[in-house]
Parts: sequence; C-alpha cells; structure tokens
Amino acid sequence: MPDQKQKRLPRWYFGGISSALAACVTHPLDLLKVQLQTQQEGKLSLGKLTVHIIKTEGVFALYNGLSASLTRQLTYSTTRFGIYEVLKQKYNPDTFGAKVAIAVGAGACGGLVGTPADMVNVRMQNDSKLPKDKRRNYKNIFDGLWRVYKEEGVRRLFNGASTATTRAIFMTIGQLSFYDQVKILLVNSGVFKDNLITHFLASLTAGAIATSLTQPLDVLKTRAMNAKPGEYSSLWAIVVHTSKLGPMGFFKGYVPAFVRLAPQTICTFVFLEQMRLHLGVEPQQIAQH
Repeated sequence: MPDQKQKRLPRWYFGGISSALAACVTHPLDLLKVQLQTQQEGKLSLGKLTVHIIKTEGVFALYNGLSASLTRQLTYSTTRFGIYEVLKQKYNPDTFGAKVAIAVGAGACGGLVGTPADMVNVRMQNDSKLPKDKRRNYKNIFDGLWRVYKEEGVRRLFNGASTATTRAIFMTIGQLSFYDQVKILLVNSGVFKDNLITHFLASLTAGAIATSLTQPLDVLKTRAMNAKPGEYSSLWAIVVHTSKLGPMGFFKGYVPAFVRLAPQTICTFVFLEQMRLHLGVEPQQIAQH
C-alpha cells in the first residue's frame, strides 16, 4: 500500500520549475544539438564540435543562451505541464488514449506560448558558429526578444510557431503520456514500487519515445527559427531543402538530441516526483476545489 506521501499530487507549476532545473544540467547538449542541426552537411561530429567550441570560444560558450533556455522552460513547460496536470487531476482519465488527448491540447498551448523564447534560444546557441560579423550577439533573453521585435517585427517572434507547436504536441505525448503509462505498468507489475528506480526507468523510456517522435520536427523548427528573413518562402521550402540530405537529414543531431533529451526528461521527472512527494497536495484537497 502506498504511504501518504506517495498519494500526493503535484501542483500545476511543478513541471515548469522541474524543467528549468533540468535545463541547467543539459543546456550544453542542447546547444550542440542546435549547431549540428543547422549544418547543411555533416562537417563536424559531436566530439569535434565540442572541442572546437571550447577551443575557440571557451567552456562557458557551451552555456550560450542559458537565459533564453530557462525562459523557454518557464513558459513552454509550465504551460504544457500545468494544463496537463490540471486536466488530469480534474477528469482522472483511466485510458492511455484519454491522456494522449489531454497531452495534445496541453502541448499545443505550450508550444505557442514558448515560441518567442525558443527562437531566441536557438539563435543564441547557434551564434558562435557564425562569422563574427554576422553574429546577432544578443546579451540575454530580454535583449533578444526586444531586438527581434524592434528589428524584425512582432510576427517574427512567432517564426516557426507552427512547427514548434506540432513538435510540442508530440513531445508532450512522448514525455507526459508515456511517462504516466510506463510508470503505471511498472508499479502494477508488482516488481517495482513508486520510487526513484521506477521514476528513472519510466522517464528514460519516455525520453527515448519523445526523441523519436519529435526529431524531424525539431530539425525543421531549428532551421526555421535560425533562418534569415526571406531565406525560406515557406515551411515546405525548408522540408525540400532538408530533404536534399536524404531521409536521415530529418534526423540530424539525433544522437545529441537523445543524449540531451534523455537526461532532460530524467532530471525533469526526478525533480518533479521529489517535489510531489515533499511539497505536493493531498487528493482530498483537490476534491474540495
């Protein structure tokens, strides 16, 4: 029988905080993923790219865009985790399909809300790869958002929003729905308990599924957000451009994406579960509201 702590439910904002904490751990891997995705040809491997950045820019260059990454998590992840958790607690879905349906709505909202910070994050991470005279040199997330608005217009802040939103839907399905389902299967097997080992295994599985579902969209989103004004006429133009590399062009950066997303997902859910156990609310409190 689960103890009272294990019965506790997370508050709606726990997901955003957990995701931001996880981003602090995995940001260098996210930066490497972005730079690999924006290469039209595989010029540098993951290892060589890492060495190149450290040699030319210094170790701290691996944290370029951290402020944007944190802002993205506090908008994008807070929204999708919050909506998913509120609806899940309110309607208590008992099927995987119902959880997926909730994840679709939550992911769509989170993807749209997080697009401006996501775009600035992509640009800041990719900046060190550009020639010095072509770098944008955003000082931080606020400077980046303001300069995009001032120099390119408010619509540009949502460049790539359709791809980012679609990606967020699949990411939320892969992470939240599958995490819940795998955790339930493990606990119901009688072999595992609601503990750190189960949280680790469920989140690792969810991270692998989420990476596979979202990688093609992630490549298109990164190219769209990093593009210069007028570089691509439409999303289809980006698809055509990427397809010149062959089918695997849509999976560029898959290894660093998984290497980054797996720890990101694991850290997020481990932090989230610890917050739930120690700071969560009792089911009775939810029912009263």
